[in-house]
Amino acid sequence: MGRAYQNRKESIAKTSDAKARVYSRYAREIYVTGKAGGTDPDANLALRSLLERARKDQVPAHVIEKAIDKAKGGGGEDFAVARYEGFGPGGSMVIVECLTDNPNRTFGDVRHCFTKTKCKLGTPGSVSHLFDHSAILVFPGDDEDAALEALMEADVDVTDIESEGGNISAFVPHTEHFKARQALLDAFGEIEFEVDEVQFVPQTSVTLEEDDAQVMERLLDMLNYLDDVQNVYHNAAD
Repeated sequence: MGRAYQNRKESIAKTSDAKARVYSRYAREIYVTGKAGGTDPDANLALRSLLERARKDQVPAHVIEKAIDKAKGGGGEDFAVARYEGFGPGGSMVIVECLTDNPNRTFGDVRHCFTKTKCKLGTPGSVSHLFDHSAILVFPGDDEDAALEALMEADVDVTDIESEGGNISAFVPHTEHFKARQALLDAFGEIEFEVDEVQFVPQTSVTLEEDDAQVMERLLDMLNYLDDVQNVYHNAAD
């Protein structure tokens, strides 16, 4: 089936400065998720999944604990989700997800990245309809029929499922993320998910010429440098 998706791990950088940015983004997301749904991972499935991902990506324990303690306090910053959509080089499309305590500042920063690279920021919905807002669950295995059966028995609306390289990848609507996750755990036991997150998956991809690929790389670097940016999705082929 060959559904392309970006794994957050690909953006984990090797320099200490870039790692610090990754840790900061996790800390912000843990704080927001804990504040919204409670700091008990057993009761807040979104937090539990996020903490597992953070530990897998080697986020230090003290960063996680500080974010949870901050969420328990109940006060602190009031972050909101902001999503921006735009057009990159060579007919590519880009979605930028942010957590911000100042939407005007964040919008200006994101717009600057697009303008500086001669790309165009669009209106809400201008490109997102060409992406699937999917939960992606990737885990070791090769029996995709058994996985599909487990999901269907749990009444999960499976968008796509594939088996490749010793892993099974299941795509389901983002609203059924935790329902699908629990169905797989019930069927296969305590499996370790290689990928367990919600992403925007492009329905089609474009191959960029060398010059356009360099522009895209610069745009992504600029966006990922912004503190408020959590995730960037695009449909440019690797």
